[in-house]
Amino acid sequence: MALTACSMTMPRAVYSGEGAMQNMKSLAAGAEKVAVFTDSGVLSTGLVEYPLAQLKEAGIPYLVISDLPPEPTYAQVQKLVDEFNASGADLIVAVGGGSVMDAAKLASLLATEKYTVKDLLDEPGVAVKTVRTCMIPTTAGTGSEATPNAIVAVPEKELKVGIVNAGMVPDYVILDAVMIRSLPRKIAAATGVDALAHAIECFTSNKANPFSDFFALEAFDLIINNLEAACDDPDALDAKNKMQIAAFYAGVAISCSGTTAVHALSYPLGGKYHIAHGVSNAILLVPVMRFNEPAIRPRLAEAYDRVVHGEKSCVTEAEKSAWIIRRMSEMVQHLDIPTSLAEFHVSRDDLDALVEAGMQVTRLLVNNMREVTAADARDIYLQILPR
Repeated sequence: MALTACSMTMPRAVYSGEGAMQNMKSLAAGAEKVAVFTDSGVLSTGLVEYPLAQLKEAGIPYLVISDLPPEPTYAQVQKLVDEFNASGADLIVAVGGGSVMDAAKLASLLATEKYTVKDLLDEPGVAVKTVRTCMIPTTAGTGSEATPNAIVAVPEKELKVGIVNAGMVPDYVILDAVMIRSLPRKIAAATGVDALAHAIECFTSNKANPFSDFFALEAFDLIINNLEAACDDPDALDAKNKMQIAAFYAGVAISCSGTTAVHALSYPLGGKYHIAHGVSNAILLVPVMRFNEPAIRPRLAEAYDRVVHGEKSCVTEAEKSAWIIRRMSEMVQHLDIPTSLAEFHVSRDDLDALVEAGMQVTRLLVNNMREVTAADARDIYLQILPR
């Protein structure tokens, strides 16, 4: 029997649990200056003060770079890269969600005037990382703290594009539950379902392998059994920390395997309509999984066996597969995430453009176990468009 070829690249150190933030002092030791990437929303919450307090205590100079809008374009990210390059900093610390971490990772590759973010859209592998990075996520969902990927909007294509470079895997990660304790339920829900999609997509990907299966299944188990509590109860720090770990694991699974049609078809929703990434994935998650079900039934049945810890009422693969899809649907509804595009002013007049853009994301569509044709994409989008 042929052995599956697979590989895995992970951060050199990950800190989690109570007091995880205190590790900032030791990992920043030796840095002459630290650039702290964040955005205005995170800055307004005061969360940036936690790592800054550690840097102050260690006597390490720093500057804060925060002029990053939500769902940024490659040109907006380039502005932060330029600001970083002028700073003289030799360590990057990112405090924020996926967009902040992605911008910081791109900056670690572009500490030179030789390449720009735009250049990496076409040739992501040409740049080489020269600056250490530390990721401190303020959501439990994107998994950017574990991946070699960075997502930027490309306005001229009305699409989000993933830049993949192995050097962007962060050096350090701090998963401290205090950073997500006061996260608004709406954001916690959307980012949590993003992680849910990462886990189940990687587990049902054509590129799934023993490494990605290990992390994807563990992530899926943790999310299925902790996401709702983490969103509903501000004081559920154990569930929140488990969600942080799950999001990280799901990110590792992405780096080993890859997401599928859920993410592929969601990119146009973010690129053209500026729908939050987690929300667009949540809207598409169940329709795509129902479409994929005939091809991924054994994998969904295996996921059922893993995540149901008590009495298991399902016996056949079909029953187990249906349970998993139903459970994901129930979670999306419980978390009050939209299940259609009605409130985002997307109409059936946009259908052709959505299909055309979605079918361009071949990097992810090739991972889907069931082939997605343009007609299939059209049928999937029709399920989420207002009638």
